[in-house]
Amino acid sequence: MNAPSPPPGCPAHQPGGTGFPLHGQEFATDPVGVYANLRAAYGQLAPVELYPGATATLVLSYRACLDVLRTPETFSKDPRRWKGLADGRVTPDNPAVPMMAYRPNALFTDGDTHDRLRGAVNDSLDRIDPNALRAYVERSADRLIDAFAGHGEADLVADYARPLPLLIFNELFGSPAEFGDRLVRGMSGIFDGIDAERANAELTATLLELVAIKRAQPGADVTSWLMAHPAALDDEEMLHHLVLLMGAGTEPQLNLISNTLRLLLSDDRFAGDLAGGNLPVEDALDEVLWTDPPMANYAVHYPVRDVELAGVRLPEGEPLVISFAAANTDPALAGSTRTGNRAHLAWSAGPHACPAQGHARLIASVAVERLLDRLPDLELAGKADELVWRPGPFHRALAALPVRFPPATVTTVLATQTPTVLAAPTETDDTPGGRTWNPTAAPSDSTPAVATSPAKTGASTRTGRWPRWSSLAAWWRGR
Repeated sequence: MNAPSPPPGCPAHQPGGTGFPLHGQEFATDPVGVYANLRAAYGQLAPVELYPGATATLVLSYRACLDVLRTPETFSKDPRRWKGLADGRVTPDNPAVPMMAYRPNALFTDGDTHDRLRGAVNDSLDRIDPNALRAYVERSADRLIDAFAGHGEADLVADYARPLPLLIFNELFGSPAEFGDRLVRGMSGIFDGIDAERANAELTATLLELVAIKRAQPGADVTSWLMAHPAALDDEEMLHHLVLLMGAGTEPQLNLISNTLRLLLSDDRFAGDLAGGNLPVEDALDEVLWTDPPMANYAVHYPVRDVELAGVRLPEGEPLVISFAAANTDPALAGSTRTGNRAHLAWSAGPHACPAQGHARLIASVAVERLLDRLPDLELAGKADELVWRPGPFHRALAALPVRFPPATVTTVLATQTPTVLAAPTETDDTPGGRTWNPTAAPSDSTPAVATSPAKTGASTRTGRWPRWSSLAAWWRGR
């Protein structure tokens, strides 16, 4: 069965057969409308242009996405099969290349090689103590909040959601704090497709320095654990696993936090208190993962031979891009409840499903809860439908999230200091990287405020009935 022809005037139909451009502001502003038009024009699979010169087939339906994700023997993750890059149709300086070209890491490999590399990643991430991670997220959040709490206004993307994942990455991976700006420039440039080749070079150089530092002086951090793993990753594999883990742990985490905050601040279902039958932070996260996943389109696969999928003939070696966002909102899923339902594809599925989804969810939950507990009268500074989304084919990312709130008095010196990363423990056992990452030992269901958390006064002090957002802490604790 052939795919239907696009109707006259359909925005999905582009002259020259390149497909709808996913790199422009039109897609960033209204992805839901674009997905609907693509479905109407083409069905479950649609031709798209990721960037000028880089085309792909976008997989739109939930069922077809699962068929690709769960069948690695037919749909490979190895970009060395990418015919467009091999034959010169896609040039090496194309903005899609840093996100899609082969790297020797677990994301871009199959079979036994994938199993070896994935095992090193899984085992290293499993050594992170969730109680210590929660405590560090809270302390880092408090440092960032202290810097703007007295101003009465902030951009939650620039001032909070962007720096917080980087603080956590630096801590977990033993990265020097001074690498921060270089890592942000490199990773943001790759995701945005802005001077991506230069951004990739800067990111590579910075992470190679980190590898050299940890080879010389391993510590209790994920970088050192990867090095010490029996998989015996060489320096090139180390570099590209750090690119993978930073890419997954910073930009998508920023988007998950900011998209969740946008939802909580703009959707009436999440306003008010529990008496109104409203939903907790965990359900808000689920809603975002269903409707605005931080990585909207990715998980690129390549048919190992000419193959038919959803009635469409796909040529060998031409990229298939999984649309997590379109699959999650597939009309075929209509009637399915989202509350408490985690069958979305935001974390992907199959052998390449995100290995750090538990950590990512914990970080986002704590970050959102901490902010709204500290600034309970937070509100958007403008209209939700006037917020601007960053263009790019892969992510779902706000350019800014301006908010206002009654200024809160900050009583610590942190308000006038640039946030810095708390040093991870340096002592290890007889094996490099041998200690579990656990700078704070005592677990708790919500770690109490420490010295970095100032006393709250004025409008942000809890007096009498809790204001709009202050019940989120109780929601998180299940009370």
